Amino acid sequence: MMMTQEQYILAAQPNHLQRPACAAAYPVGIYGWRKRCLYFFVLLLLVTMIVNLALTIWILKVMNFTVDGMGDLRITKQGVRLEGVSEFLLPLYVKEIQSRKDSPLVLQSDRNVTVNARNDLGQLTGQLTVGSEMVEAQCQRFEVRSNDGGKVLFSADEEEVSIGVEKLRVTGTEGVVFGHSVETPHIRAEPFQDLKLESPTRTLTMEAPKGVEISANVGDFKASCRKDLLVQSSEGEIFLNANTIRLGTSAWDAGGPAGACTKQTVYELCVCPSGKLYLSPAGTGSTCQSTSTICLWS
Repeated sequence: MMMTQEQYILAAQPNHLQRPACAAAYPVGIYGWRKRCLYFFVLLLLVTMIVNLALTIWILKVMNFTVDGMGDLRITKQGVRLEGVSEFLLPLYVKEIQSRKDSPLVLQSDRNVTVNARNDLGQLTGQLTVGSEMVEAQCQRFEVRSNDGGKVLFSADEEEVSIGVEKLRVTGTEGVVFGHSVETPHIRAEPFQDLKLESPTRTLTMEAPKGVEISANVGDFKASCRKDLLVQSSEGEIFLNANTIRLGTSAWDAGGPAGACTKQTVYELCVCPSGKLYLSPAGTGSTCQSTSTICLWS
């Protein structure tokens, strides 16, 4: 093989250039303290997961979680059902509270039990408070209805109190005390009991636009007072209908107006056989016989 002169010269000259050496090989992975820390955190995470799972299972077991609810709480199609004693520490908002068919509904509190009703704006419209000393209701109108809900047995508002029952019975020994007037079409006592209308310190007045009827079908009628007994008819007459009308030692005062004279004349009321009444001057005894000639004129 023939080489040129230039190729020979280049081949004969020494080469001072060094070839690049191969790069050093480094191991791939985590070693040393980093590896130990990673294993420690993985182990700690595993222990935390096991403890969390154990606590979750324990809570589910203690609280009695089921598919239908939790503990005494059951979720049904009709709503939420509570069995046993339930305690609420915060306000409870429900549409309806209903007990089981075979047990009553009991609302119990160490203090007062209060039921509030509010409108759409949150304003209080009605309140019922059951306390240890009294039951208080705050509302525009309070009503007590019958079992079917059709008849109002008792109602009260700011203007009047209405009792819708056929008979109002008061069993107290002192009867009923009214501070002001009473309006009623009929007052009747219980069978075989006396009816007594009494005003111990004031005047007892009975008024009616068409008349006042007082009847005692079996017993006696008695009207007594400490001072004056006034029976007055402004337009009609006073009619006493009885087999016998007896006026005992009573005397009728026919004197003039009060203060007209210092001494008023007292008369005795007499009755003729025909029923005519006339006055006779009162004396120590009856004076009707001495003035009986008046009956001859009737």
